[in-house]
Amino acid sequence: MSKLKYYIPVISFFALALVLWRGLYLDPKELPSMLIDKPMPPFALTTVAGSEVANEDLPDQIFLLNVWGSYCLPCLIEHPTLMRLSEEGDIPVVGVNYRDRQDLAVDWLEDNGNPFAFSILDEDGRFGIDLGVYGAPETYLVDENGVIRFRHVSVLDESVWEEEFVPAIAELRGESFGNE
Repeated sequence: MSKLKYYIPVISFFALALVLWRGLYLDPKELPSMLIDKPMPPFALTTVAGSEVANEDLPDQIFLLNVWGSYCLPCLIEHPTLMRLSEEGDIPVVGVNYRDRQDLAVDWLEDNGNPFAFSILDEDGRFGIDLGVYGAPETYLVDENGVIRFRHVSVLDESVWEEEFVPAIAELRGESFGNE
């Protein structure tokens, strides 16, 4: 038994080294989501505009759920992409105004344009917690049945749209990527 106590530190060192070595190959931008392939969490809230909204008000087609805030500088970077998508009308964009004040959100949309079919007001952040939000901006791809299929943490710009969302949408629609 006395020899075993000399091996415990060596075994512990190699176990720790293995864990740290594995960490070198993880993508730090990839944040796991427990909701991938699960339905949107239930909610009954108001919109930034003041009307009541719940799960049954979500689009019955593939749509984007974009988490944003008036305080969020990266949200300004992705805003032109969201505006373009909204203007094209192929993919509805629903907003989640995360941990923000309604008056600030209204002013921000008036100043910058409103790409959202509607924007859910999540002042206390509880809906965001249900979604697993780390912070704004985040964008979820939701299928026509209300099931979350993909999540992107960070700015949704044109390159992210083309490289990540277009292929994911084509797959959901049963199209080959080359046809897009």
